[in-house]
Amino acid sequence: MSIDFGNPDRPNSYIGRTVPRPNAPRLVQGRGRYVDDLSLPRMLHVAFVRSPWGHAKITAIDTAEALACEGVRAIFTGADLAPHCTPWVAVLAHLKGLRSAPQHALAVGRTCWVGEPVAAVVADSRAEAEAAAALVNIDYEELPVLTEIRTALDAETPVIHPELGDNLAFRREHVQGDVEAAFASAHKVISASFKTGRHTGVTLEPRGCLADWNAAEGQLTVWQGTQAPHMIQTVLATHLGLPESKVRVICNDVGGSFGIKVHVYPDEVATAAIAKVMGRPVKFIADRLESFVSDIHARDHEIDGRIAVDETGKILAFDIDDWTGIGPYSVYPRTSAIEGNQVVNLCGGPYDFANYRARTSVVLQNKAPTCQYRAVGHPIATAVTEGLVDLAAEALNMDPAEIRRRNFFADDAYPVTSPANMRFEGLSHQATMDKLLEMMDYEALRRDQAEAREKGIWRGIGLASFIELTNPSPFMYGIGGARISAQDGATVRMDPDGSVVVLSGVTEQGQGTEAMLSQVVAEGVGVRPDQVRVITGDTQVTPYGGGTWASRGAGIGGEAALQAAIALKGAILEVAGAMLQCAPESLSVHEGQIVDREGGAVRMPLSELGRVVYFRGDTLPKGLPRELVQTRHFITMEYPFAFTNGAQASYVEVDRDTGFVKLLKHWCVEDCGRVINPQLVDEQIRGGIVQGLGGALFEECLYDDYGQLLNGSMADYLVPMAVEMPDMQIAHVETPTAESLLGAKGAGEAGTAGAPAAVMNAINDAIRPSGGRILQMPMTPERILRAMGVLSD
Repeated sequence: MSIDFGNPDRPNSYIGRTVPRPNAPRLVQGRGRYVDDLSLPRMLHVAFVRSPWGHAKITAIDTAEALACEGVRAIFTGADLAPHCTPWVAVLAHLKGLRSAPQHALAVGRTCWVGEPVAAVVADSRAEAEAAAALVNIDYEELPVLTEIRTALDAETPVIHPELGDNLAFRREHVQGDVEAAFASAHKVISASFKTGRHTGVTLEPRGCLADWNAAEGQLTVWQGTQAPHMIQTVLATHLGLPESKVRVICNDVGGSFGIKVHVYPDEVATAAIAKVMGRPVKFIADRLESFVSDIHARDHEIDGRIAVDETGKILAFDIDDWTGIGPYSVYPRTSAIEGNQVVNLCGGPYDFANYRARTSVVLQNKAPTCQYRAVGHPIATAVTEGLVDLAAEALNMDPAEIRRRNFFADDAYPVTSPANMRFEGLSHQATMDKLLEMMDYEALRRDQAEAREKGIWRGIGLASFIELTNPSPFMYGIGGARISAQDGATVRMDPDGSVVVLSGVTEQGQGTEAMLSQVVAEGVGVRPDQVRVITGDTQVTPYGGGTWASRGAGIGGEAALQAAIALKGAILEVAGAMLQCAPESLSVHEGQIVDREGGAVRMPLSELGRVVYFRGDTLPKGLPRELVQTRHFITMEYPFAFTNGAQASYVEVDRDTGFVKLLKHWCVEDCGRVINPQLVDEQIRGGIVQGLGGALFEECLYDDYGQLLNGSMADYLVPMAVEMPDMQIAHVETPTAESLLGAKGAGEAGTAGAPAAVMNAINDAIRPSGGRILQMPMTPERILRAMGVLSD
């Protein structure tokens, strides 16, 4: 079932309209409430002593000098905290063979990466805690360090966790069809090796939490910048030995997350445990330097790929061998095998072919742990797929747009199942590519490129089509035993003045959740968005839900809100029918007024109905339902995931002398199902594109052979800024999912998924006259010059 929001009979629908963010005035006036804005009576601060070694045995910890410092209240080591906080092992039952070692809130006996928390200093102020932390003396015995991916399983490579036997955390191989026969019969076989550098989120607001133990009530309250409050509630209850009902997690404003804040971090768990032990509020705010070594990293992949095509350009097979490094531990509770697993699931995604082999090998390293980060696995899978498709087009002397058109799943072919066994309800690869080529004026752009090349200017056009996984069902985590909810809930209430309050399990991370929910609820009830107040991020108040991740906010949380709003409208009309002595179905609600369904004549304001229900209920018929509050939960049932799709293009210019890349223009056509707020969606796509450009051209966490991060500061780690952003043109095709009334899928990660591949293909198109090719990200000027043969190793 779905609602036709595009119907001309619904000209006043709030779905599909740009509505201002309700929280924008508060934020631009500096009235946001982030974790570091909070202060409680008797509050203490914690600073962590972090390992300076990539791998070392802890032989002694001397805290005497630090304890004598002014303001210091306590110092905890791993041994001190272990009795109060159990360790965790991040595995999922459905990822067969996934292994990790137990991880503690503070390292016990051994440290496995530079930045791992070893001791915690608690003091009256952050400055006093940091000063004392510098005086904690720790003796280490250096152990062998593993930094490389491809040698992690060699017999001579030291094993990080001897109890595991080797450094393999997870391996999965998927085979569909007769791959060897397809390659043997192919007209062309193209092989290539791809590499993506590690990078991290660099959120505007660093990670932070404030924990307060109320001994009188036996309750722990934690204010945390997190994407998943209910997940954190479960984790803290489990490992601190508390009932879930005695843990409250509150998430106020969050200064960006990008997946960085959806995980469990040892320092944050330690902060909560310390607060419980000391019986006082304890705050931890990461500074920018420790964020680089303690926030999760992502994208550390080396991939060998092959594609087989016939003489017409028809794709016969893909063969993918992915290796990825995840640091010394799988990150709890989502695990660090998901990204490699997604590479297997997503490679070849847009294309209709029969034979597929893909393997991922996930290995341990002595580097910061990696885990899910914006567009988990999507940029890697898209870059490999689209890179190979471009290489096939070149081998066949075929236009890159044409080879894609010949191989897309037809837009009228759905539902279909991909060779990776992904079930697609409905996608629009042909329509998005057609719209993209028209929007960019592809033929004119090719002429411009040719004219520039005659003048010695190397410009290139890159295309990329992709699929994006959104609205995940329990098949993502639940079936693996992780208590991470795939459903979400919403409570919608009408107050006496006729205004409406919605409480949602989806959190606001800066992406516009409050605006989306206000529009959806306004649509469902029949009020204006400015009459809707949104409350999110409080496990004691909001319905249970999964939170914000995998672009699920609108598709899951928005649908729950819409269903609750429609139910509330029904309850309102039943009361209104009794008050007006007419059939409820003859009435409707429009902009806060009870109106006649036919003709729209105003009969009564909602405020009058609210006055009667809440204060003069004695005047209503006995037995009349008068519950002006409704709660609904929603979970997808028919498909494990709601896949979206899109197409991007990039136009670049490469300086032949310096290797510098100028981004001339970027285009994106995205199909995220029903578009609720066009401006918000476009903002998300533009932001995602810029983040994808960062991974493609600038961002990389560089390590030496000893596991030392070499560029762990904003002075050395490059991120794209305003001057690097190209002009971006965004458009949409809408293929709503039939699983929900709203029809929304997701758009939060689409820009990141496709941008790196489009830019990579554009750069290779530009430097083609040199005979060179670059398939390693970030594509720095030095690497581009080496690919062109200007520099040699």
